[in-house]
Amino acid sequence: MTLRGTARRAGLAVGAMAVLASVLPAAATATAAPAVEAARCPSVAGHRVDCGRVDRPLVTGRPELGTVKVSYAVVRHTAPGPAKGTVAFNPGGPGETSIDKAQEFAWGFEQLLKDHDLLLVDPRGTGESQRLPCGVTDAEYRFGTRDRQRAAVERCARNLGPRVAGYTSAATADDIDAIRARLGVDKLSLYGLSYGTYLMPVYASRHPQHVRNIVLSGAFPLASDALVRPSAQAVPLTLNRVCERGVPAACDGKQAVKDLATTAARLRAEPMTVPITTEHGVYTKRFGEDKLANLVFEAASSRVGYEPDRPSLLGRLPHALHRFVKGDTAPLRKLVQEEGENGSKVDQAPYIAVVCNDYRQVWSKDASRAQRWRQYNAALAATRPGEYGPFSAKGFTEGNTDGGDICIGWPRENTPDPQPTNPDLPDVPVLVLSGDLDSNTPDANGRKAAAQFRDSRFFSVRNMGHVPELELSRCVTGVSSRFISTGSTGDTSCLRALPPIHVTPVSD
Repeated sequence: MTLRGTARRAGLAVGAMAVLASVLPAAATATAAPAVEAARCPSVAGHRVDCGRVDRPLVTGRPELGTVKVSYAVVRHTAPGPAKGTVAFNPGGPGETSIDKAQEFAWGFEQLLKDHDLLLVDPRGTGESQRLPCGVTDAEYRFGTRDRQRAAVERCARNLGPRVAGYTSAATADDIDAIRARLGVDKLSLYGLSYGTYLMPVYASRHPQHVRNIVLSGAFPLASDALVRPSAQAVPLTLNRVCERGVPAACDGKQAVKDLATTAARLRAEPMTVPITTEHGVYTKRFGEDKLANLVFEAASSRVGYEPDRPSLLGRLPHALHRFVKGDTAPLRKLVQEEGENGSKVDQAPYIAVVCNDYRQVWSKDASRAQRWRQYNAALAATRPGEYGPFSAKGFTEGNTDGGDICIGWPRENTPDPQPTNPDLPDVPVLVLSGDLDSNTPDANGRKAAAQFRDSRFFSVRNMGHVPELELSRCVTGVSSRFISTGSTGDTSCLRALPPIHVTPVSD
């Protein structure tokens, strides 16, 4: 559940703000305030930007492991007088950066910035904050077979050693609070996108007295399903919605789901190999049922709706699946190749370690590897027929990069206990948003995320995918900005009026 640069689900949001950067006019040159200790401070047209860096314990209670430098930027409001509030953003990942997206955040939240400051923190190990690499790259992790992914996770843990405990959501939450204290801010408005919807409740549970209100977008609950059934169940619903709303007669939803089931079965029996060309080299990707699952629930949920009249992976998917069933593999291969082009050499320690330290698993942390496998296989065997829609249970769970069995080899030693799934949370106003074409963090997960709080409201944004802030009319950011400023969402009719996405016509 993420925004992409390193990007994954919590995971694979393709960086909402990075996407916005590709379609916005170039920003005028602006002068930022001199950086205080930080390596680089961004320029944001029309705004003062203050930057700094704090030294934080790498692992609390382990001074021998040293410290880590965590950088931040504050985009200042434009109205005279003090700010009415400070909004702390996290764009996802785990491991996505914020500081380099300052201009895009400022554009999306222009109205809010009149009287609120924006706090952008690069989590430890990312961006302007101190790197703690583990020797596993984004491309290696994404393109590898499931066996290789699990092996990469274990290698990451070995290379980090006792430092592995430095990568947790709790540590990042405490870093944010240390920055809050340095800035002299009493209460923060918390705004989490994708994985940020996990991080911000962790912050709220650890520092409840410093929370004013919360916005969660592209959300999933702390007690998310390690076997990713909500995403599997959302895929057929998403395909049906795309076909119902797209270009007239572009596709039939029932046929698209049937084609997906046929494609999954064929790839389960006989995976195909697809060469992926990135700026760092050429990779050979074994594309089986697991990689198909990842493509249709994670990758296809990204970028949806930000330019609705242009082709997207999701809008092209029904056509590609139908051609595959008819014996023409070229359209599906093309989608796989295009999605893989952004594979990078970015180190995945901030992603892998947070996922394996924090997320809910179906096995006991203290169990041996053999016991974990028995517990995992028993949980998978207990799933009901049809819970994974067009996929097999094994195929779909192995397509997930932050769930299923991916962390089964994570060490018992040096690692903290998993993040509590039902902590005490403050009674503050909470807004939760989901795109109704998002199979990555679908509406079902968004509703559960909202249910964690006593004073929450949930909105499903029509025709948007993962992280609905991507849309360029600023309808979504307008609603969330009003909520942060006033405690009320005001008129939300625009959330139901965003245009349908372009769909490639399906023909025999």
